Amino acid sequence: MGDTNIVASPTEKYGGSPFDHNNAKWYHEFLERTYLMEIQSKGGAYTWSNQRSEEDEICEKLDRVLSSLEWGFLFPKAIVVIDATIASDHALIVMLTNGLLKKFKKEFKFESRWLIEEECSQIVKEEWTNAGGRHQRGIFRVNLRRTKVKLGKWSKEKFGKNRLSANNIVSKIKELQEGP
Repeated sequence: MGDTNIVASPTEKYGGSPFDHNNAKWYHEFLERTYLMEIQSKGGAYTWSNQRSEEDEICEKLDRVLSSLEWGFLFPKAIVVIDATIASDHALIVMLTNGLLKKFKKEFKFESRWLIEEECSQIVKEEWTNAGGRHQRGIFRVNLRRTKVKLGKWSKEKFGKNRLSANNIVSKIKELQEGP
């Protein structure tokens, strides 16, 4: 799994020097000789870019995941996801052995940026001082759950637009990189 530095077909290259048929032929012969196969990928068409302006831009699919035939039979649903290229000249590639995952509800995580907000400490104090007449054994779990729910709602109201904006930007980057 990684950077093979081989462009295997003309559709895997945009810009720069012409497609090298000899390199592609060598790559396909290598796969045949070694009984390896490339795991199917979804997402962007290219995994590397020189990150230059339009006329000087070069994009190529250089990163791949190869497997033996035996491994392919053990994991027939395996797929490679090519994610957006954001902080590197190479795209992040992720191999999922069980196919594409269904999206699950995101688990709660306390965000450090909340600590500078006075409202955050007020919510925590309120939820932990309003325990009521519950038994000692269940108080911790109940207070934790109530605090989590309140902080989640508060964060969505206060920061929701920022998160949506960031998600929209990443979605747009993926859309542009997956397009022609």
